[in-house]
Amino acid sequence: MRVVFMGTPEFAVPSLAAISKKHEVLAVVTQPDRKRGRGQKVSFSPVKAWAVENEYKVWQPKRVSNPQFITKLQSLKADAVVVVAFGQLIPDEILTATPYGCINLHSSLLPKYRGASPINAAIINGEKETGVTTMYLNSQWDAGDIILQEKEGISPRDTAGTLHDRLMVKGAHLLVETLRQIEEGVAPRIPQNHADATYAYKLSKDDGFVDFTKSALQLDCLIRGMNPWPVAYTVVGGERIKIWEASPREGKGEPGRVIDVTEQGLVVGCGKGLLSLEVVQRPNSRSITGRDLANGLRLSVGDYLVGGSYET
Repeated sequence: MRVVFMGTPEFAVPSLAAISKKHEVLAVVTQPDRKRGRGQKVSFSPVKAWAVENEYKVWQPKRVSNPQFITKLQSLKADAVVVVAFGQLIPDEILTATPYGCINLHSSLLPKYRGASPINAAIINGEKETGVTTMYLNSQWDAGDIILQEKEGISPRDTAGTLHDRLMVKGAHLLVETLRQIEEGVAPRIPQNHADATYAYKLSKDDGFVDFTKSALQLDCLIRGMNPWPVAYTVVGGERIKIWEASPREGKGEPGRVIDVTEQGLVVGCGKGLLSLEVVQRPNSRSITGRDLANGLRLSVGDYLVGGSYET
């Protein structure tokens, strides 16, 4: 099959690599180069980096709805367009530009968790399983007919990062199988039940705020779902403290109040249960243990963190 691949982040790279072994990739379309990191250096997207290294043609339109870009894509006479975490809504002119249409890989079991952050949402909401879906794109976000799905369990200590890494590999295999079935004319086409749709909206840094009036189990899910980005946080003495790892514990304590300082971490009261903050990070510093944080900020049993009743 002759395909045009559209994708941007690391999640899309295994799919591009897998497809390139089975099909002819005519061009790779990715987002324009952007400034990244503290030094704000211009760098390639992960998809572009892979494509350049493997000598594929790379196109980087600011908008794929640009008529000149659409004409250029149509001139390739591809059999299909494959889209994985590209980051732009695909216009109708591209959806209908090839015989097989636009095939998309999404990191949830649609129609659950349509949108920009399905992996984070699955963990934050305490799901026991999620998965990957291939579908035919239409003019709405993540609402096209389903082709194939494959489930993936979520372990009690999974983070968004560990789950992401498993799903991007599982998704690449599912995408290759999807293209095989499409090419052989045996691929299913299952309309989504839109009444069952839920959404995982794009996350911001503020979404990681730890509200200790919630249960320890809820906060554990939030912290894991925000790792590695945008990272959960609390505030102590005006400092925004990132929380990388924590674990729920049984017990009672006033929300936000320091209950104990142990070898494992800083134990804080929650709306239900206790939460041990085990790996944290102060601004412009390296990651440290919760115990080291307590020592550095001179926190004692009885002090409060923001997100509880009050802050000392």
